[in-house]
Amino acid sequence: MLRYPLRDQEQCETIMNIDPTDAYVLVVEDNVHHYVLIARLLAFLGVKHQDWKRSGWQVLEFADAMPRVDLILMDIHLPYEDGYEALSKLRAHPRFAATPIVAVTAEATVSNMKRARAAGFNGFIGKPINPDRFVNQVQMILHNQPVWDLGIPTPQIDRM
Repeated sequence: MLRYPLRDQEQCETIMNIDPTDAYVLVVEDNVHHYVLIARLLAFLGVKHQDWKRSGWQVLEFADAMPRVDLILMDIHLPYEDGYEALSKLRAHPRFAATPIVAVTAEATVSNMKRARAAGFNGFIGKPINPDRFVNQVQMILHNQPVWDLGIPTPQIDRM
């Protein structure tokens, strides 16, 4: 992984091109059904290293205990600490300051997407997760391409 500072941002961005079979992914999701779908889609993609955290509480400590974290897929509405609180703690830690963290939420609205971007998420995937698109979305993220998807067709987004 290479890091470089952007001219108009003080934070570092990560340039990555990670093969999914080598990726370490942390899924922070409280709904077991959503997690099972995500886990199966990641396995279909070839991700061999994934961990699951069911709440926002102690996400930093959990992630820091992992040998490597290449991507965090995080629900917004979590018990104990929501995704924004967990994101803030992760971003404050040097190890995760540039780790791609993608919001995955059922409250997929333009305003929530804007809030996620402003908070420091690197992407946004609306629920329900579209299995036909999710695998490609994760591949794009692992190849340093942003994904900001409400999960609805573009013409509907434009009318919001």
